[in-house]
Amino acid sequence: MYRTRLREKLDEAVAAVAPVIAIVLILSLTIAPVTPSVLLAFLFGGAMLIAGNMFFSLGAELSMEPMGQHMGARITKTRKLSLILVIGFLLGFLITVSEPDLQVLANQVQSIPNNALIFSIAGGVGLFLVLALLRILLGVRLRTMLLISYGLLFALTLFTPPDFLAVAFDSGGVTTGPMTVPFIMAFGIGISAIRSDRRAADDSFGLISLCSAGPIIAVLILSLIYKPSGADYSESVVPVISHSIELRQLFLGAFPTYLKEIAAALLPIAGFFGVFQVFSLRLGKNTLIRIGIGILYTYIGLVVFLTGVNVGFMPAGTYLGETLASMPFRWIVIPIGMLIGYYIVKAEPAVYVLMRQVEELTNGAVSGTLLQRTLSAGVCVSIGLALFRVLTGLPVMWFLLPGYALAMALTFFVPDIFTAIAFDSGGVASGPMTATFLLPFATGACLAVGGNVVTDAFGVVSMVAMTPLIAIQLLGLAYRLQARGKAGGTPAEEDAFAALDDYAIIEL
Repeated sequence: MYRTRLREKLDEAVAAVAPVIAIVLILSLTIAPVTPSVLLAFLFGGAMLIAGNMFFSLGAELSMEPMGQHMGARITKTRKLSLILVIGFLLGFLITVSEPDLQVLANQVQSIPNNALIFSIAGGVGLFLVLALLRILLGVRLRTMLLISYGLLFALTLFTPPDFLAVAFDSGGVTTGPMTVPFIMAFGIGISAIRSDRRAADDSFGLISLCSAGPIIAVLILSLIYKPSGADYSESVVPVISHSIELRQLFLGAFPTYLKEIAAALLPIAGFFGVFQVFSLRLGKNTLIRIGIGILYTYIGLVVFLTGVNVGFMPAGTYLGETLASMPFRWIVIPIGMLIGYYIVKAEPAVYVLMRQVEELTNGAVSGTLLQRTLSAGVCVSIGLALFRVLTGLPVMWFLLPGYALAMALTFFVPDIFTAIAFDSGGVASGPMTATFLLPFATGACLAVGGNVVTDAFGVVSMVAMTPLIAIQLLGLAYRLQARGKAGGTPAEEDAFAALDDYAIIEL
């Protein structure tokens, strides 16, 4: 059974990663020459990316999602609000501390101690996960929570050092990575299952969106304490390889780091689940074996995936961005970056988790394929805007402020479920592929034009997290307008339309 499922996941991974590899390969053989060392490392990293995505996708389906659903449903059945909130905070905190991308961000921000930054971000995620759980249990509309959260967030930006704004907004993207997304989304489904009203399924979405706002607010508050004047960054080391043995040693040398990191990431979650199993869940033997196999697949997949993208993709991104932006027609970096951005989001591991859960919870009314294409279109636009900012040096807030204002305005006109999916998608799209290829790509372009990397290149992750909010809500608006057109537009029919729930609107 697992062999067949792995083959299905392999086909998905190849379809997701192959276009990115093809684009970079064509560019390297035509207008943007790269060294053989960089190209070999990139191609080898691409093969590891495919293998890692295959194992992770199946592993998350077998382990992370059922673990989250079982735990969420079980603690909700206790009807003890204090227990639900304490466990929610601990889970949010532990999962965030274990998120590999957070370590990368912490190492880049030298003006704040690593532990202070990591624990503050983890505390922000834990606190906002508690608020998200309260929203589900009390039936509060997501729009209300988002307006309050982002209102506070943008108020804090007025007091934050300008050089630190891009880093603060990027923190919201890196914390919702491959470890956090499948578990928290499944946990929300388990929590919402106790409610029987028609909006319970809608409310199972939206946890990722609130958990993305928490770390941004935490970092903005932290900047008021430490008052940093900027943030250092670490450049990617371009590999120099003279033969195949050195290529092997390059990747094997990185394996121990990620073996330890992913083990440290999975152990708290597995341990927490083990305590629940002993004292409360008592799941059957077959279910536990299935979850155990899933955890092993998840571990293998993340180790292989992160080794491939960090060792092979990150240097290639920097080198390619710098090469393209060094040309006389340097503006070509924008359309090429947009093309890469369109396809690279398909290689994000957590995107398939979101697609599958959206299809399941809407009974296929919202197509996962259409969701992915809309997400790709949003990321495509965001990369174009981010690279335009790199070439011109415009402040990141000139883009984020109107972008989020438009996203918030759309929440008043689209079905609630599209708002929840859209804001979750922003966190899902800004995963490890963005951090390890698109951010280095922008960094390379910024170095080529002599810009300030901290203020001009940083912010790519936050831009990628912003545009899906608009793109998917516009999709929801199109659904609603189409439904209104089919309803005929008479007052009686419009009243009847207003009485429909979101799923009925989508299906209509």
